[in-house]
Amino acid sequence: MFQSMFAPQSFTSSSNVQSSYYLGVAQKIPWAGKRGLRGQQADWEASAASFDVGETSLRLAEASRLAFLDYYLNERLRELLDSNMKAAGEFRNTANIKYEANQVTQQDVLQADVELAQLEQRKIELDQEREIAIARINTLLHRRPDHPLPPPPPALAQVADLPAASALRTFAVDQRPELQALAARIQAEQTAVELACKEFLPDFEFMGRYDKFWTDKEQRGQVGMNVNMPLNQSRRHAAMQERMFQVRKMQSEFDQATDNIRNDVQMAYARVQGGIQTVKVYDAKILPTANQNLTAARNGYTAGTVDFLRLIEAQRETIELQEKHQMAIAELHRRWAELERAVGGPVSVPSDANSIVVPSESPLVPEGS
Repeated sequence: MFQSMFAPQSFTSSSNVQSSYYLGVAQKIPWAGKRGLRGQQADWEASAASFDVGETSLRLAEASRLAFLDYYLNERLRELLDSNMKAAGEFRNTANIKYEANQVTQQDVLQADVELAQLEQRKIELDQEREIAIARINTLLHRRPDHPLPPPPPALAQVADLPAASALRTFAVDQRPELQALAARIQAEQTAVELACKEFLPDFEFMGRYDKFWTDKEQRGQVGMNVNMPLNQSRRHAAMQERMFQVRKMQSEFDQATDNIRNDVQMAYARVQGGIQTVKVYDAKILPTANQNLTAARNGYTAGTVDFLRLIEAQRETIELQEKHQMAIAELHRRWAELERAVGGPVSVPSDANSIVVPSESPLVPEGS
């Protein structure tokens, strides 16, 4: 601290006294260790803030993947709709030919027209959903909502088998930025407890000045020291107790967050497992059977052994199952994104399939946890 004081009247020409002023400097010196503890506390708070950024990044990455999956699914559903409209048009042509040959009634042609009209209405819905999906992605990219996007890939990467759930839970506890931020804040509070203990000790202030208010030259150069007297012990005891209780509270929050993360991982793990099995059932059983049923209905209608309504129902059921298949694939990848967010990073499967391989920094674990 720089200190100064002047006597203005002493600098006037009419003054009969010497010009009076003093200049000085002062430096506060806390008790040994206080400054270091304050620095450590600030470092832990900064670390916690950086881990908060990591948790936000995880959630933003999950939101981006979910937005992309909506865009991808819409494209696949539009492709299926185009295929369905083409097949419905062919069915109508077949029904019209048979009607002109007096082999079927006009109801078959009208039923085909109704089916085509419903498909056109479905196309309007998908176009609207596509615009919404594009707007969501562009918003995440800080672009105008109607900025054109390239088409999504024709297929998503195949989801690998999951590692053991216990390995994922262990990794999540070590990796999640949310837990690391809490651990850093616990360390900051523990440092604050140590600092509160040192508040019982005095601080010092050393100073020196040149004081021309004194007439004798020998008295103008001065040095001094101030020492605070921490006599109010009850206030300092209360502050220390408050910090200790805050540490216990945050320890409990850390334990609760750990349990919640383990639960989130287990729930996401179960959903991914269910999604994998669902996609396998569609690939191995449901879709092949539906395609065989549609082929049999188409051949039967051409041969006159199946009515048009059953043909339309078979076609509608097949397209519906194909849509559900694409929805199941997209849902599986959504669940995978949720799992990786819950775990705190990408999940890869090693050769033994009992642990996970993801590079990570050394985790922060609060003392006593």
